[in-house]
Amino acid sequence: MNSQNYALLDLSSKVEYALLALLELASHHGKKVPLTMSEITAKQPIPERYLEQILTNLRRAGVVQSQRGSKGGFVLVREPWQITLLEIVTLVEGERKEKDSSSSTTLEKTLVHEIWDQANAACIEVLSRHTLQDLCQEREARAQQSPMYYI
Repeated sequence: MNSQNYALLDLSSKVEYALLALLELASHHGKKVPLTMSEITAKQPIPERYLEQILTNLRRAGVVQSQRGSKGGFVLVREPWQITLLEIVTLVEGERKEKDSSSSTTLEKTLVHEIWDQANAACIEVLSRHTLQDLCQEREARAQQSPMYYI
């Protein structure tokens, strides 16, 4: 097994879809025009039934706002640079419970848990360092490097 291809941290479809939808909303944030679900799914491969659930959860969490009517849709509540990827992952996945460590603790068990805690801390550090704004800027930079031609 090639450990380079091993995904220890699994990117769930729910988190991926939420990030893709928020990336679309973030890239339109300056225009102050709401995006509809069909406008989001036209640009990103997200099943509409999933998108509805995700946007409902993000609305309840206060990340997006929905606007009704013919000019309705969804907008980000805060600036893209204020929203970290860690916040989105935590919102979508829900808070992870701490494992019950009441069972007998051995030296070996302690060592293993300390390393896992370090890996977890590194993961949290990376996700909290990146924002939706970073994703938008990176997308812009890469789009300019390799222009796609649409027919």
